[in-house]
Amino acid sequence: MLTPSSVFNDVYIIEPRVYEDERGFFMETFRQEWLDDLTGGAAFVQDNHSASHQGVLRGLHYQLEQPQGKLVRVVAGRVFDVIVDMRRTSPTFGRWQGFELSADNRHQLWVPPGFAHGFYTLSERAECLYRCTGYFHAQSERILRWDDADLAIRWPLQGEPKLSEKDARGSSFKQADYFV
Repeated sequence: MLTPSSVFNDVYIIEPRVYEDERGFFMETFRQEWLDDLTGGAAFVQDNHSASHQGVLRGLHYQLEQPQGKLVRVVAGRVFDVIVDMRRTSPTFGRWQGFELSADNRHQLWVPPGFAHGFYTLSERAECLYRCTGYFHAQSERILRWDDADLAIRWPLQGEPKLSEKDARGSSFKQADYFV
């Protein structure tokens, strides 16, 4: 089932049909036809898998010259996933929204190109899978500050977040590069 975001008209939560019994469960996690309307038929070309410990905050990342659409899901643990609209011409430019994704709720998040994306690990450990519509391109990667005062993202922090060196050096929203 596709549920539109309450903030963005092109962001969706996907709730797959799960068949569960005493043996375990089965679910389809991807069918291109589900997403053709959302992606404009864009092909998915790269899968990523990350593991993070509790308190790790990754992001907020985006690629300016080679933007990626992302289908994100959590296969172990629980995260608070955040997106920020970086499209200058969008009516929701500069707005953010957070979603809880977990192995228990099995929700997937469709993030179209033009959004910064990141997450904060709520559980002891979490593993995230990202299916992307574009290849990673380090030269066009941009990082937005996770704690930007203008965005005022309400992260459910449990102490000081653990950041990579590059994430700690992210740009403020006012100084960031935007999509046209």
